[in-house]
Amino acid sequence: MKIAIMSNGNANYSTKRLVEEAEKRGHKVKVIKYKNCYISLDEKHPVVFYKGEKVGKFDAILPRISNSMTRYGCAIVRQFEMQGIWTASSSIAITRARDKLRSQQILTKAGVDTPKTLVSRNTADIDDLLEQIGLPVIIKLATGTHGNGVVLADTKKAAKSALQAFYLYNEDGTNILLQEYVKESAGTDIRAFVVGSRVVASMQRQSLDDDFRSNLHKGGLGTPIKLTDEEKKLAVRAAKAMGLHIAGVDLMRSERGPLVLEVNASPGFGIEKVTGRNVAEKIIEYIEHNATRKNSKDRIGA
Repeated sequence: MKIAIMSNGNANYSTKRLVEEAEKRGHKVKVIKYKNCYISLDEKHPVVFYKGEKVGKFDAILPRISNSMTRYGCAIVRQFEMQGIWTASSSIAITRARDKLRSQQILTKAGVDTPKTLVSRNTADIDDLLEQIGLPVIIKLATGTHGNGVVLADTKKAAKSALQAFYLYNEDGTNILLQEYVKESAGTDIRAFVVGSRVVASMQRQSLDDDFRSNLHKGGLGTPIKLTDEEKKLAVRAAKAMGLHIAGVDLMRSERGPLVLEVNASPGFGIEKVTGRNVAEKIIEYIEHNATRKNSKDRIGA
């Protein structure tokens, strides 16, 4: 099988692991730096060019699109989709996952339990907003990642100042969310790595200081954790609602049960080092099964 991994760096740990496992299983793998791609918009012959040459036919595409290049990266993925190539993550699913407001709406509609969230473009509503959601409150940009663009405000004055600052420097019009603070999970969350319809690895992330954010990128400590059946089902249901077959689902344990914080379309592989689980192998196995089945159907229908 010929697999293209869309990534902006061969040296990236996740990319290296995927290449390693794919080659181990006898596949031909090409890493495509999508930022160096360009496309020909022809309705009969959609083409992707890379380093000045037309990209050949692949059996499967595995997108690893960075948050900062979501729009362009997804445009390249969409071009491959137009060619009828099977993609492990669709362009529309990646785009949805990158918008926290849209994600929240999708998860809520699907009946996935999440922390209470409010959205407003007017700081004059702060009194009413805080009356509904309470203090402390988490304020976050809809497009933030790795714990960036997120603050915790414990007073009305701090919340109003944070909102004003976000609105002042947020020239691109990104939505700003206010989310309830779940004190029993302060500084702690769970990352469940979902592949297909299974959680293949899970870890708890704990901040090492008073920071309420537990992201490993912020210096959080990861430890293996065994999920309950309820938590596993919730993680799989959240990924499915977002249309993602490969996802990092962030959960927190609350007094009212597990809650989904976020669904990540390109989760990092630090979880492998923490848990000892071979996540890359599970992803390649998933690609083998589903891309092969799709391509077989195409040949039968041809």
